[in-house]
Amino acid sequence: MADTTAVTVLGLGNMGAALADAFLAAGHSTTVWNRTADKADPLVGKGARRAATVEEAVRASPVVVVCLLDYDAVHEVLDPVGGALRGRAVFNLTNGTPRQARDTAGWAGKLGCEYVDGGIMAVPQIIGSESAFVLYSGPGKAAFEAGRELLGVLGAARFVGDDAGLASLLDLALNGAMYGLLGGAMHAIAVVGTEGVKAQDFSAELLVPYLTSMTGIIPHFARQIDTGEYQVDVVAALGMQQVGYRNIRRASLDQGISTDLLDPMQSLMDRRVADGFADDDFSAVAEVLKNSGT
Repeated sequence: MADTTAVTVLGLGNMGAALADAFLAAGHSTTVWNRTADKADPLVGKGARRAATVEEAVRASPVVVVCLLDYDAVHEVLDPVGGALRGRAVFNLTNGTPRQARDTAGWAGKLGCEYVDGGIMAVPQIIGSESAFVLYSGPGKAAFEAGRELLGVLGAARFVGDDAGLASLLDLALNGAMYGLLGGAMHAIAVVGTEGVKAQDFSAELLVPYLTSMTGIIPHFARQIDTGEYQVDVVAALGMQQVGYRNIRRASLDQGISTDLLDPMQSLMDRRVADGFADDDFSAVAEVLKNSGT
């Protein structure tokens, strides 16, 4: 698609507005729609075209980018105008589950549109910057390739496969890891705060440098998980780490801090050791997770 490809953005929450703003900044003809119409005012002031209805918005462009609250909202908005989607490329960047993405891809296929699901790996403030990237997957790879330049204005565009649910799966997995990291950081800040250590000082001087250095062990753990070989050759044996982790919990309780964020990890370590794998590396807790799914 040429630089002047027209695009429609449905949904103008913080993220949707950031997407539309990036398209406008790159010189693309951009039509916008939102249930609350006045949310489009700042974008209209920058040159966007406001559509009065969803159908008008869809018919305005060959490419439709959807960024709504959830998949229920996606279907509430698009089901009544399904016929207008025929022949168009639909990039659904709404956050949801892999199952929802696959179901929606099937629905879109029956309508005759090219469908790609996506996961936005960025906050609204960095959309359009080199730090942002968006994962895409689904049956509409041809549409993705045709629209790569257009999509690239949002951030690095990565097509990860024909399975519509894969982008969502990777998105949620990455964000799950992020929340685990942030939760651990909040716990650490709470613990040291009981002794008057300022959160900003602790974060800048110790926490961020330490966590940054520790992420270097992740590729090693990943290799162990892929091979199923958990021999200790870098980190201490799980039996020893289990004892150390208990000390983290005990100290937290002694300082009056809840261990709600710590308890699940203690449980995983305890179970792996109880199963006879005290000599494994820490990465072996992944085996417990695999066996805990329903």
